[in-house]
Amino acid sequence: MKVSFKVNGVAHTVDVPADMPLLWVLRDVLDLKGTKFGCGIGQCAACTVHIDGEPARSCRRRASTLEGADIVTIEGLSADGGHPVQRAWEALDVPQCGYCQAGQIMTAAALLKRNPHPSDADIDSAMSGNLCRCNTYLRIRDAIHRAAGAEATP
Repeated sequence: MKVSFKVNGVAHTVDVPADMPLLWVLRDVLDLKGTKFGCGIGQCAACTVHIDGEPARSCRRRASTLEGADIVTIEGLSADGGHPVQRAWEALDVPQCGYCQAGQIMTAAALLKRNPHPSDADIDSAMSGNLCRCNTYLRIRDAIHRAAGAEATP
């Protein structure tokens, strides 16, 4: 099936199976490798992208649901890595293995767009579906506060 949408501001029309997950459209068809495969069932959030401004698990969104969508991947969040969340991640050395970080960053960016000054509870709630095997959750929270221009609250 042919489906048309924008990815990182660029219009694309792809001819893929209707049930192909967006994750594979991004990685295998459009050659955007920043979005990671984690679990394939929408539980870990490593594959999070923004669809029409909202965070979404790209492994669970089928091509057939994307007509006209505006999709932003980690590559499109900032051309030079200068998004406040990306800068905070780097400044606080958040990642260890780094595998989940694209999804973490995309979820955090969506949170800050909705709530520019979140509390610890807001952050914990928004990020609760993002799994990190390295357990950098406290650094993730601190980086979100930093990106928001706030100090981490106890």
